[in-house]
Amino acid sequence: MILPLRVEQLTFVAGARFIIDRISLDIEAGPSTIILGANGAGKSVLMRLMHGLLAPTSGRIAWSAESTRRHQAMVFQRPVMLRRSALGNVVYALRLSESGNKEKIAMEALEEVGLAHVAHRPARVLSGGEQQRLALARAWALHPEILFLDEPTANLDPGATREIETIIKAFDAAGTKIVMSTHSLGQARRLGDEVIFLHQGRVAERSPIERFFPQPASAEAAAFVKGELPWA
Repeated sequence: MILPLRVEQLTFVAGARFIIDRISLDIEAGPSTIILGANGAGKSVLMRLMHGLLAPTSGRIAWSAESTRRHQAMVFQRPVMLRRSALGNVVYALRLSESGNKEKIAMEALEEVGLAHVAHRPARVLSGGEQQRLALARAWALHPEILFLDEPTANLDPGATREIETIIKAFDAAGTKIVMSTHSLGQARRLGDEVIFLHQGRVAERSPIERFFPQPASAEAAAFVKGELPWA
């Protein structure tokens, strides 16, 4: 199995607080990975560290020879839309790629997420759900080996959430490794193959999805599943 990246003794300190505290784990190709944890557990910071948006205080992230940072993408809870059309947003995401006809590839990505009909509309006038689908189209156009999703449906209504989940499943089916944080236990069950449970900046448990929910191994995870810890 290909190993896209290895996290070794990763630490991130803000002020005097350890947001991420000496985390070591391997992110492997294949099964989708869900990151769960209570508020302040460090989920978003961990994903930003892996994506390269933050520099660790100590430790390192090592990408395999077959995988590089160029082959990954990230979609955030609140996507940033550029002051251009939906199509222009995707074309811009392709600016550093070696793709030939970038506009054609961008249009194909919009078709994949059901936004071809709004290709020439300003991205910033789209609905929240459409903007999130556009953010996924930008990622789709890059054909990433690994896709980080930071609570991508947290601000969406149930209908828009279902649309986003369908697109995420399509990424998964196409062979992209999914690493996603979510506040929804139901969503974790629907989309995840394994769970990494964070507690106070550390990995408290890592389990297959079918074992995590009925038989969590840590007291913190058990409390979280029962709703006795605040959702993130």
